[in-house]
Amino acid sequence: MQKQILIIDDDEDLSFIISEMLESYGYSVTCAGDSKIAFELLSNNVYHLILLDINLPDTTGFELCCKLRRESTVPVIFASARTSETDRITGFDIGGDDYLPKPYSMKELLSRVNALIRRTYGFNEEEKTVTFGDITVNITARTVTRNGEAVSLSLREFDLLAYLCEHKNTAVPKDKLLSEVWGAFSLVEPSTLTVHIRWLREKLEEDPARPKFIKTVFKVGYMLEVSQ
Repeated sequence: MQKQILIIDDDEDLSFIISEMLESYGYSVTCAGDSKIAFELLSNNVYHLILLDINLPDTTGFELCCKLRRESTVPVIFASARTSETDRITGFDIGGDDYLPKPYSMKELLSRVNALIRRTYGFNEEEKTVTFGDITVNITARTVTRNGEAVSLSLREFDLLAYLCEHKNTAVPKDKLLSEVWGAFSLVEPSTLTVHIRWLREKLEEDPARPKFIKTVFKVGYMLEVSQ
């Protein structure tokens, strides 16, 4: 699955150059020039890594990262001309995963992006599949089969199922599912999650009213129960 990267930097020329380079290596890249645009994007999309400048026109990257960390664990690389030890320490203390001083080479940036993606999501050379009952979910190919027959899911239904698969046999809180599947600052109502869970059960469970796999965890959220 193609990894989504969000660049938050008001230097449009630099963002364009970085986008071109990262896209040539298989990443999908979106750019935001200020925090307002960034919040809108983060409310409606899920990103796998954020490249964040500290000096933004309407706030600082530090403030944006603090807000983000209350909602999401998405990896963040600070990229800034501010190179003091204090700034670097602040970046790490508030939840940054790496700190790249400007100016930097595209080669070094790519190396750090690749390393952080690998460390966070693992290597993707092999297909990642999860099987439960007569259902097989191919997370890499984004396909679902039941008794060998293809099951049609919407994009959001699949993203929700894939997240549960990647955290199988673990109770995932509702707010975590909303944040990771709908976006870190999404205003989606919890009822939307409930509806999507019901749709998944109707398509995957033999008896949706008594689900065998997609379980409700009282006062927590949901869990995909898979036999080990």
